Amino acid sequence: MTGVVQGVGFRPFVYRIASGLGLSGFVGNDSAAVFVEVQGPPAALDEFAHQLETQAPPLATITSVQCRELPLAEETGFHIVESREADTGRTPIPPDVAVCADCVRELFDPTDRRYRHPFVTCTNCGPRFTIIKDLPYDRPATTMAGFPMCQRCAAEYHDPGDRRFHAQPVACPDCGPSLWFETSPGGDRISDTDAAIAAAQRALAAGRIVAIKGIGGYHLACAAGDAAAVAHLRTRKARGGKPFAVMVRDLDAARRLVEIDDLAARVMTSPARPVTLLPRVPGAPVADEVAPGNPLLGVFLPYSPVHHLLFAPVPGHTAPVPDVIVLTSANLSDEPICYTDDDAATRLPRLADAVLNHDRPIHVPCDDSVVRVVDGRELPIRRSRGYAPLPVALGREVAPVLAVGGELKNTFCLTVGDRAYLSAHVGDMGSWETMQAFERGVSQLSALADAAPARVAADLHPGYLTRSWAERRAGGPGEPPLELVQHHHAHVAALLAEHGRLGEPIVGIAFDGTGYGTDGGVWGGEVLRLGTDTRRFTRAGRLAAVPLVGGDAAVRQPWRTALAHLHAADVAWAADLPPVAAAGDAGTALVESLLRAGRGAVCTSVGRLFDAVASILDVRHEVFYEGQAAIELELLATGEPAQLPSFAIAPADSGEVVLDPAPVIAGIVAARRAGVPDAALAMAFHHAVADAVVAVTDRVADGIRLVGLTGGVFQNVLLLRLARDRLTAAGYEVLTHRVVPPNDGGLALGQAVIAALSPAEELGSA
Repeated sequence: MTGVVQGVGFRPFVYRIASGLGLSGFVGNDSAAVFVEVQGPPAALDEFAHQLETQAPPLATITSVQCRELPLAEETGFHIVESREADTGRTPIPPDVAVCADCVRELFDPTDRRYRHPFVTCTNCGPRFTIIKDLPYDRPATTMAGFPMCQRCAAEYHDPGDRRFHAQPVACPDCGPSLWFETSPGGDRISDTDAAIAAAQRALAAGRIVAIKGIGGYHLACAAGDAAAVAHLRTRKARGGKPFAVMVRDLDAARRLVEIDDLAARVMTSPARPVTLLPRVPGAPVADEVAPGNPLLGVFLPYSPVHHLLFAPVPGHTAPVPDVIVLTSANLSDEPICYTDDDAATRLPRLADAVLNHDRPIHVPCDDSVVRVVDGRELPIRRSRGYAPLPVALGREVAPVLAVGGELKNTFCLTVGDRAYLSAHVGDMGSWETMQAFERGVSQLSALADAAPARVAADLHPGYLTRSWAERRAGGPGEPPLELVQHHHAHVAALLAEHGRLGEPIVGIAFDGTGYGTDGGVWGGEVLRLGTDTRRFTRAGRLAAVPLVGGDAAVRQPWRTALAHLHAADVAWAADLPPVAAAGDAGTALVESLLRAGRGAVCTSVGRLFDAVASILDVRHEVFYEGQAAIELELLATGEPAQLPSFAIAPADSGEVVLDPAPVIAGIVAARRAGVPDAALAMAFHHAVADAVVAVTDRVADGIRLVGLTGGVFQNVLLLRLARDRLTAAGYEVLTHRVVPPNDGGLALGQAVIAALSPAEELGSA
């Protein structure tokens, strides 16, 4: 049996079924699968097979079962045998998951021997990916190897009837890792567990920033209702205005902060326990500094025993119990999460006032995952803890490829056999520390997958650090060939791959910020047509190009793009227009001179179009994190839409269908001057973009009935629903992201499958 079948209690599950049915034989792990030999009466064997398929452990995923008949053997009883190496392949590595309800009950049961033990776990929960050093998954191959089991834990470990049977992280207060509190990073220690938890609670209540070592790295925590503490944390992390996530005790506490329906509750309480972005309740008891100006709040529930202890009274202590805490990765913005002892000793003194620490080593760092909820399912924004490194099943054997991903929200991908393994979130590749984390991650995942890439894939952009890294390790004599993959082509291929539909013709609507085009231009509003060969694409449509005034400065200052779009729409830069006021005399003069000189790149970016409209509607003229203006424009869009003109649609000389937003831009200005509310205009703009998606699809589909919505712009849930519903009503089948993010966090998957399917030749449009 292959799939996620190690580290999830699968062998004891098989043992219990076989023993219960009176069958004889054995079960064991190898590096590629779980192997079982079983014999007995045919009816019992049929029931055994049925229970394997229908009653697997909650964290297990069986992707294939291979069976063959053997001669009868002289054997009695059923046994778990020692692990062994397989000749080929590796089994998927399970992700880290939240502590289960059974373990939480033990954690707070005074009669249980693991009462208040901060590392309580069993076969159904706890760390996996971050502690595994090698496969097969056995204790000596994990970071728990340094903690010999006591007699009672060993008895549980070897008892087939126990919930901890062959649970590799099993431990107790007598033999497991230890927790302590440092009054300052590296300072005096409080080693008693309860005293350490109480000290952390008191520090949080006093407005201090506490670093907490978790499952996949260190977090920084502070009281979410303490405006000064949150502002201090924001300064220390150099966070700008980007929202923080908050952790609360349970769903009831979360409902005091955000609107949670039954579907969102199901996502929040899943074993992955992601940070879930939800509408904030008016008057929610968190400081404005947690998510400045943002009606969404990222909320998640405790997923480790330490978290549960922090949100509960400590017996014998009078420390105040927190209601809600900010919990964010311990790093400076754009750097990787801190996760080793050496790293903590160097970096935490600048970030934290105190540390709640432990001595279980973290082998692989792993950030928290972030999702939005669309129709009761996750829309991944950041795929990491709880999901990585689960593979995507490709439905076919492909060449082994290492894809290095993009520059922002980086992840990388390794294809092995018929699977694509995606890394946890690495981050933005703008620092030496992030590049080091990237290299470590590549080495770790390659070793666990036991795969050497036959090809390396990277983005077409010549300035990406990931491409430079790939060029240093591929393409030379004796090295694997390097494949350069166009950015938006990779987005569409990733969507096909996660749905297991490689090779199906599709119209891919790839809307994002910016990506390097095959013509050397700046793309970002692309309509790509792919046939049965996923390796090739035709650029069938695009957004009309406007100057990217000032290059990267236009990303930081949306008023620049707003002025460019107003100019393209023949709207005079009157003083009553918000972007004109934001630019000032110096800014408008600068943009005017650049437009007149025709200097700089032009771009087709829908992301920049959203920025422009946000500036025209006086939502945001300067951004402090990626996508801020577009996010705030989405959140402004409420109520009934105003009446606006549609996008103009016409063929270009190149044969592409061009979506021109000029009528929409002019219509927004005219309606705003007529007193139409900004919220109605923001809603109308979203409707206009969705209408344009259907119109351009009708123009270019040429018989294709499958449409994909991908790229970072489709993190916008309002736009995603509007476009999907319109396309569905028009008779198209619509694919949206459910496994990898629509943003650049999913880019590596698309790069990998394109290169894995392609010959060693230059890729490009066909």
